[in-house]
Amino acid sequence: MIEKFDVRELIDAIFEKEALIIGGLVAVHEVPDDLIWKLMKSLDQVRTRALVDLAEMGKPSSSERERPNLTPHPAIKQFLADLRGDAYPERCKS
Repeated sequence: MIEKFDVRELIDAIFEKEALIIGGLVAVHEVPDDLIWKLMKSLDQVRTRALVDLAEMGKPSSSERERPNLTPHPAIKQFLADLRGDAYPERCKS
């Protein structure tokens, strides 16, 4: 089985090669300096996102995590029903 550490090394190696490729292209072609900075910033953001995704692998997603009980307490339901003038069939029992 591939360990996360191995995958991280692979990701870093791939992005290093991409940076060297971009560096080679920039060395032989006229590319505006601000474009190079933007490109490398974007590349770094993609790498960071990949590493975050790797770190979160195996953790439950937000949809899988236990969600809190968001059902209002019966006393709150009763108060709102009274406030709105709704007929509420049962009074809250303490």
